[in-house]
Amino acid sequence: MVSEVATANIKITAPARLTNRNFLLLWQGQTVSSLGNQAFSLATAFWVMEATGSASLMGLLLSASVLPSVLLAPFGGALADRWSRIRILVGCDLLAGLTMAATALAMASGRLSHPTLVAALFTASIVTGLLNGIFQPAFAAAIPDLVPGERLTAANSLVMFSAQAAGLLGQGAGGWLARLLGAPRLFFFDGLSFLFAAGSEALVRLPPPPPRVRVALAESARQFLVSVREGFAYIRRTPGLLAYLVAPAAYNACAMALSVLLPFFVRINLHAGYEWYGFLLAAVSCGTIAGFLLAGVIRVERSSRARLLMVLIAVAPLPMLIVGFVHDRYLSLALAFALGTMLGLINVYLTVLLQTTTPDELRGRVLGLWASLVNAVMPLGMALGGFAGDLAGKNIPLVFTIFGGLTLLVTAFTLGRRSTRRFLASA
Repeated sequence: MVSEVATANIKITAPARLTNRNFLLLWQGQTVSSLGNQAFSLATAFWVMEATGSASLMGLLLSASVLPSVLLAPFGGALADRWSRIRILVGCDLLAGLTMAATALAMASGRLSHPTLVAALFTASIVTGLLNGIFQPAFAAAIPDLVPGERLTAANSLVMFSAQAAGLLGQGAGGWLARLLGAPRLFFFDGLSFLFAAGSEALVRLPPPPPRVRVALAESARQFLVSVREGFAYIRRTPGLLAYLVAPAAYNACAMALSVLLPFFVRINLHAGYEWYGFLLAAVSCGTIAGFLLAGVIRVERSSRARLLMVLIAVAPLPMLIVGFVHDRYLSLALAFALGTMLGLINVYLTVLLQTTTPDELRGRVLGLWASLVNAVMPLGMALGGFAGDLAGKNIPLVFTIFGGLTLLVTAFTLGRRSTRRFLASA
């Protein structure tokens, strides 16, 4: 792949190292915007709690930022394969920054009623969710164009590490900043972070997309839908790929189901207060960061990486099966850290595998469909976890065993398929 394209008359050269100018520009922009996103989430939660006292409204606001991304990610992937990926990134961050700045000004004015401000927050959440559905496939598809192939794992681990670290930093300092600065200032900081990211991305140079022949609007729309279908078709016709994607998605759904019951686990199994709920979440986050760092630091050959990924996917459900029977607080922390570490390793290796095995002209669509699948199962898993917890009368060992066993069965079925093993062996 390439790192710099100034004009059609300048020779395109491949990047010689990971820390090249273009990758660092992209990475620094996303690190800052990740901090801004955490500020938006925390400010929204604190403002809704104080202004309305409604937990249901808070849940709806969080869903409003997730669901549009789920629906739009496959189309965002098609856009990433047809238009300039850098222009897509710059445009999305620019619009998100302006949306956040407008929301901050509306809240700071003091002239709008609470229902109007809630509507403004819903609008901002939906807009940023839609933009994220377009942004993420283009971002993931652009990374292989910016770093040498042998450093792709390190690049993805660095990107994921910075996003997770920003979230952990936000969890630690966000509540204090929300009290000190107030929601409008945190929204404005989020807007500035998006604008900074857009400016940083504007300086990145990527290879231009293939030239497109101008056609009528109706024909252009038809070609775009055909392009989206080509992404689905590629996944279906690649032996083992679809089944391989099911196992991590099922694991994600079950993990989200158990996350809903985690406060009850803390109270019933650990006989602890809410601070231990925060400790467990922090342990998962720290473990995930450790997984990202391990994936980036440890060099694993391509063939060995596929085998390691199979082992990780097979072993990852075990903490779910064990933790429901745990009553020791520090053992639960160790299991949470181990779970996060495996999640970090799986996310990096899975992303690298999709980036390296998918043809460049289809990369955005495949990554977009994968993002849509992963995000779609999150609210489903949360709903199932809540219903299962109520039906079982908060029987933590039973519910955790059911979801852990379900994940183990799906994983065993997936990895037991010959086509899946062949796909991983050829990766």
